[in-house]
Amino acid sequence: MKKLGLHEVKKEFLDFFKEKDHLVEKSFSLVPKNDKSLLLINAGMAPLKPYFTGEVEPPRRRMATCQKCVRTGDIENVGKTDRHATFFEMLGNFSFGDYFKEEAIEFAWEFMTERLEVPKDKIWVTIFEDDDESFKIWNEKIGIEDKKIVRLGKEDNFWELEVGPCGPCSEIYIDRGEKHGCGKETCKPGCECDRYVEVWNLVFSQFDKDENGNYNNLTNKNIDTGMGLERMAAVLEGADNIFEVGEIKKVISEVERTTGISYGKDKKTDESIRVVTDHIRAMTFLISDGVLPSNEGRGYVLRRLIRRAARHGKLLGIEGAFLSELSSFIIKLWSEDYPELRENEVKIKKVIKVEEEKFQETIDQGINILDAYIKETKEKGEVVLSGDKAFKLYDTYGFPLDLTREILEEKNLKVDENEFNIEMEEQRNRARKAREGVGNGAWSKDDFSHRFKSFNTTFRGYEDIKLSSEVLGIFLEDEKVSKISEGEEGIILLNETPFYGEGGGQVGDTGTIKGDNFEALVLDTKKTKDNVIFHFVKVLSGEIEDGKEAVSQVDISRRNDIARNHSATHLLHKALKDVLGDHVNQAGSIVLPNRLRFDFTHFEGINENDLAKIEQIVNEKILEQLEVSTIETTLEEAKKMGATALFDEKYGGKVRVVKMDDYSMELCGGTHIDNTGKIGLFKILSESGIASGVRRIEAITGRAVYGYLLETEGQIDCVSKVLKTNRKDVVEKAKDLTEELKEKEKEIESYKGKMASSLADEIINEKRVINGINVVTYSVQNMDMNELRNLGDEVKNSLESGIIVLASVSDDKVSFVTMVTKDLVDSGYHAGKIIKEVSAVTGGKGGGRPDMAQAGGKDPKKVNEALELVDKLI
Repeated sequence: MKKLGLHEVKKEFLDFFKEKDHLVEKSFSLVPKNDKSLLLINAGMAPLKPYFTGEVEPPRRRMATCQKCVRTGDIENVGKTDRHATFFEMLGNFSFGDYFKEEAIEFAWEFMTERLEVPKDKIWVTIFEDDDESFKIWNEKIGIEDKKIVRLGKEDNFWELEVGPCGPCSEIYIDRGEKHGCGKETCKPGCECDRYVEVWNLVFSQFDKDENGNYNNLTNKNIDTGMGLERMAAVLEGADNIFEVGEIKKVISEVERTTGISYGKDKKTDESIRVVTDHIRAMTFLISDGVLPSNEGRGYVLRRLIRRAARHGKLLGIEGAFLSELSSFIIKLWSEDYPELRENEVKIKKVIKVEEEKFQETIDQGINILDAYIKETKEKGEVVLSGDKAFKLYDTYGFPLDLTREILEEKNLKVDENEFNIEMEEQRNRARKAREGVGNGAWSKDDFSHRFKSFNTTFRGYEDIKLSSEVLGIFLEDEKVSKISEGEEGIILLNETPFYGEGGGQVGDTGTIKGDNFEALVLDTKKTKDNVIFHFVKVLSGEIEDGKEAVSQVDISRRNDIARNHSATHLLHKALKDVLGDHVNQAGSIVLPNRLRFDFTHFEGINENDLAKIEQIVNEKILEQLEVSTIETTLEEAKKMGATALFDEKYGGKVRVVKMDDYSMELCGGTHIDNTGKIGLFKILSESGIASGVRRIEAITGRAVYGYLLETEGQIDCVSKVLKTNRKDVVEKAKDLTEELKEKEKEIESYKGKMASSLADEIINEKRVINGINVVTYSVQNMDMNELRNLGDEVKNSLESGIIVLASVSDDKVSFVTMVTKDLVDSGYHAGKIIKEVSAVTGGKGGGRPDMAQAGGKDPKKVNEALELVDKLI
């Protein structure tokens, strides 16, 4: 066999199939496109599904790829075994209605025996038990003897989903020799031992399974093969497992260098080294393909990988973050095949560093608490940690369930996941109840949309803001009526309308609807999922009747304000990508007349310089007066044009592209200005985090910015008057006053120190001796906890041995401090226990260390009673 590493095997495979007239495509992204059935790409054929089903015409009938894949179904086993991995590369050749079984088998045999020089006597194959055709090809055409062709059942050698294309498989195995076997005479492919390694699976899609379970012959039969690159390289290199393959072994060496721990010496450290080695590859590739850490979906997969690797790094003795630098090593090893890794290096390292540092902040605290829970559970003789404790770890300390589960397994314990799920559901219910009543329920489109299915309304508001139309339907208090009269509020449907129905983050239009003998105010406009537009109205005069003519007019001033804000979100979206990177994507928005809110994916807060740069870019594009145009086209054409969109969302047959010259191009159904100059000005008011991996910017445009400037000017004038200076010198005056204030504060602190020393002398004079112990109790007025602690230190420094309990009442709040000198701590006295009893007299709680503790109280009238308790306690 040729001794080939990962990259050499990959090159040989792709070159071979290129010679066989296959179109060699580079690996698709790990993030599926237009396929909500998959979280991440997990097989070579996954990105090609539309070609297999016939939905999309393939670029060529023969294709070959080396596809990067992530599978997390067995993530808990990664590290524990030599064969489990989350990230791997899969080689595959595919035929879409071109060649079939005979050619696929011949290609596989030629590649294995001639290109890779695998000895023919080492190759075994399996086939589906009823697939005589494949047997005949392997036996008569290729020449493999009968005993080396193993028939297996449907579970092993038949690929299918619930419905759709399916068919038998033929798997190619390599015999590693008797030393790897179980010694049984029946040992052959399908045996549980390690002698026979499956390296290539050939799937023959020849049937179409219908909903009744019938297997119908496909007109165009397909070939889908998959060869695990790492597994094949391991066989060629004579490695026992994928962690001993050249390039992966280099990663292990780098982990050894980072930790100072040698691989292969200890089972537990080997497990951690394998986890780090595998997960660092997965996270590097995931981030490169645009995945960011979050609490759901593929973002959670990434977060889990980073946290799991970080924890195993900690088990290896690494203090602080280390994965970010380790990712550079992955980029160095794999960037020749995947140049996008080098292009995204800065982003990859930053995302990992930020996420790892966040986790480091919580992991120590969480582990300490979990250790206490484990100790408590074992002391009770139990083996299951209660779900409410696991939920508290998750909810309060951000400690994920899977990490709790993994740590418990190491201690031979389990967690009550049913109880955890109940707690989680109760939390969701509390959140739902908290949201109930938010907004005006009576105006929710969901309350009415089912009644509007028979109506057909048309939106004309892109072109017209005033329009004559017919009243199609009237609803009053959820009932269809023939008319509504002056003073009543209801819902009106028109056959054509200029009013924009709320959608895409943009609020609905308001305005008026008038007829010969009525006038109504449009309070809001909404639409159903079927795009039936309905108007919430209040009749100002007369009565509106079903079937009557009406003139609708949008509040143009409000509409223009909304359009300015909506167009500004497009400029903002592009500016965010320009400054922060292409990983930024819209995660939600609200467009109102007076402001805009834009949510987007990003892994950390934006610093002041970048925020200022983003704001500057948007304003520059406004001042450039870019022409804003709209194009109606198909989704496919929009993608080809390079339009920005959430392509996982469902769009109709026709989409609307909003283009701002050559700067921004997005899919959008909202209303916009026709020139960016009409936005006026753009001002960012705030930037904040709203969820893990999601940030929010709130901003204003146009008239709102003018109002903001007027308000700011007014505030500066007020500050100038208060500081008794002119506007030009207000900053310098503020600096001078701040410095002066600092000096005064220093004087005050010095004075307080002298006062404390004087007061400490006075307090020590009040000391008494109980059972041979110096005891000091004292109550002062208007000291905060910090000042009370400092006073306690003064007293303690002057008292060689003793117990001190001080109290202060300030703004009806009680503070206590207790201190015990070291000699008495050694004798068993405990400040925390004393203060717990003392503060309880005033309705308070507290505790602390044996030598110092503090507490609060609620009832100032009982302070003296509390201090009197000290003598009894001692």
